[in-house]
Amino acid sequence: MHMKKNTLRRTTLPIALALLALAMMWAAPAAAQETPPPSGDIDVSINLNNADGESTPLSEPMKIVLLLSVLTLIPSVLLTMTSFTRIVIVLSFVRRALSLQSMPPNQIIIGLALFLTFYIMSPVLVKINEVAIQPAMRNEIGTVEALKRTEAPLREFMLKQTRKKDLALFARVARVERPLTRETLPFQVLLPAFALSEIKTAFQMGFVIFLPMLVVDMVVATLLVSMGMFMLPPMMVSIPIKILLFVLVDGWHLVIGSLVQSFL
Repeated sequence: MHMKKNTLRRTTLPIALALLALAMMWAAPAAAQETPPPSGDIDVSINLNNADGESTPLSEPMKIVLLLSVLTLIPSVLLTMTSFTRIVIVLSFVRRALSLQSMPPNQIIIGLALFLTFYIMSPVLVKINEVAIQPAMRNEIGTVEALKRTEAPLREFMLKQTRKKDLALFARVARVERPLTRETLPFQVLLPAFALSEIKTAFQMGFVIFLPMLVVDMVVATLLVSMGMFMLPPMMVSIPIKILLFVLVDGWHLVIGSLVQSFL
């Protein structure tokens, strides 16, 4: 039990700190673009500098507040910056292809997608923990350097799964200056391009899964019509056949294996 708690702590802390770093990374460009208020307006600001003008580290309560604020962004980050989108769409296609509306239940699909997401993203999280979080906790590097090191593994993973066509689309819409490189590509271009590529890839995999099941439906419907059994719904006959076929070919093993290998 103690080992499980230690494992959970070692897994949760890097994820939470990585999300905190991403939130601060997104907030930094926005803060840099702010303009001073016109004269006559009331300017309310929080100064974290001491009497000598030097910056001081955040207090422990402030760190806790920031961490809790970042935790609220976990669903959005999970949907837009990880492999969760592709996995959950493909698993939904499997259930739809088998003509099963509630089997497996939504809770099972979401849970399986979460575990597969953590499995696929574990190399990225481990790298972030090694190059950014642990050195920052040992006070070997500063906050800015930690943010830069956190960005690199995520950017590498997302660029590997993103199509150049989608990147060009959002770069053109955002009117980003060229030439673009892997290091200079802004996140406001990379994020929607990555999400669009994930959805397209998931639909391509879903079509491959759906096609043989559609053939089974057509064959069953044709046989029933040729036998004159018009009153018997073809779905009642095709569902058991599709489930049997899916079990015989070890469908879940093939689907999960293809999903994991698609990110390699």
